Amino acid sequence: MSAAFLALAMSSLNAHAAWPEDRPIEFLVAYAPGGSTDVMARTMQPYLEKRLGAKVVIVNRPGAAGEIAYTALSKARPDGYTFAFINTPGFLSTRVQRKVGYAADSIRPVARIVDDPTVLAVPNDSPYKTLNDFIQAAKAAPGKLSVGTSGVGTDDHLMMVQLDQLAGIELTHVPFGGASESSTALMGGHISAAGQNISELSDDSKYRVLAQFSAERMPQEPDLPTAKEQGVDLVMTSERGIAAPAKVPVEIAARMSVAVKEVLEDPAFLKQAKDLSLPIAYLSGEDWAAQMPAQTERFQQLWSASPWVK
Repeated sequence: MSAAFLALAMSSLNAHAAWPEDRPIEFLVAYAPGGSTDVMARTMQPYLEKRLGAKVVIVNRPGAAGEIAYTALSKARPDGYTFAFINTPGFLSTRVQRKVGYAADSIRPVARIVDDPTVLAVPNDSPYKTLNDFIQAAKAAPGKLSVGTSGVGTDDHLMMVQLDQLAGIELTHVPFGGASESSTALMGGHISAAGQNISELSDDSKYRVLAQFSAERMPQEPDLPTAKEQGVDLVMTSERGIAAPAKVPVEIAARMSVAVKEVLEDPAFLKQAKDLSLPIAYLSGEDWAAQMPAQTERFQQLWSASPWVK
């Protein structure tokens, strides 16, 4: 974070001394309770409350790959009392595939928190032991194998789209309202596989994980091979962070970014983050936003080659 940005955050003590007042700050979560975003939000909640001196309320608004929550955020009063946890690719990819209920410039990224690689999991009793086993079975029976995801345009869905393209297979997509729902369907034997994230594998004995779609093996799962190691050059992650309505005072956005950074440096929080396998990867809102155009272009190219909505 730049010195100028920090100075701006500190100067806001005078400019917006009343914020936050004695009223709750609402944080929208775009996915169902129990998923990785929801767990991260609720883990951070008391630490944010301590630093902000205000009550933080987590509100789940799942559906439409995050569009419901993001639209609500874009229309909220920009007074510093409504924020949201946003996820990429969904925050970017939904705008590639269709017209959404919010304008791209109506939401301001405030801070990135994690960069969480996607994984592919199958039930423990599945005959597939490796990613190649899964691919060969999909080649032998096009459309037979189903993959549950957190919704259309999410990281696990776009992983599946690219896996189809790179491996020359045809998987059947089964979208859910969040990772916890697809995980339940997987353990119940209702789907062949599910896209999850590294942070959702704190108890990975409940299913077998075939690959992590990271550039290299993550310290949270050092024994799990990457897709690239198994012959599929595919990297996909879910970035999660905090955003605000675009017109929120820059001083308030800066103070929130500083609060998030302080939480991510708190030894007590870091211990919990390690227990939850959260891949902490802080970026200021400015730096995170600067990366998004290149990501959007990547998703646009993927859409042009393999539209994921017919």
